[in-house]
Amino acid sequence: MTSPDDNTDDKPRVTIRCQDNASVGVTFCDRFSFDADSVHYAVELRAPGLTARVNEVVAWIWDSDLTTFLEALAADYQGWDGERSWQTNDRDLAVSAVFRSGGHVGLTWALRPWPQTAGGWGASVTTWLEAGEEMASLAADVRNFLTGEQP
Repeated sequence: MTSPDDNTDDKPRVTIRCQDNASVGVTFCDRFSFDADSVHYAVELRAPGLTARVNEVVAWIWDSDLTTFLEALAADYQGWDGERSWQTNDRDLAVSAVFRSGGHVGLTWALRPWPQTAGGWGASVTTWLEAGEEMASLAADVRNFLTGEQP
């Protein structure tokens, strides 16, 4: 389940909660931009015993778009074999998706800031959503967040 305005400070954000365990989630927040070529934002992962955040994930206008990836998953609501994946150009945010019987999509969100640096860290959580409508809603919410549009 996603919620585009899950906060009280009126700043744009999108929160994805796992339908199997609502304490597992991902939040996109703190969007800003220096120029017309990119959007910067923070990603937070939460699970019991885990809180991880990368403060400056960058979406470039010429880069492969996360929303395009999510929209393709939503369009394939009848399922697919294997794993599909996407990552930012800097590889600090990666998403992999699997389809399971019953019409559910598992999205594993992985944060790895500074992937080329020795001593770096990584964290991941998996959220399960219904294929189709929930995936389409997630794609729309993320698109609105990244473009700065109001839903």
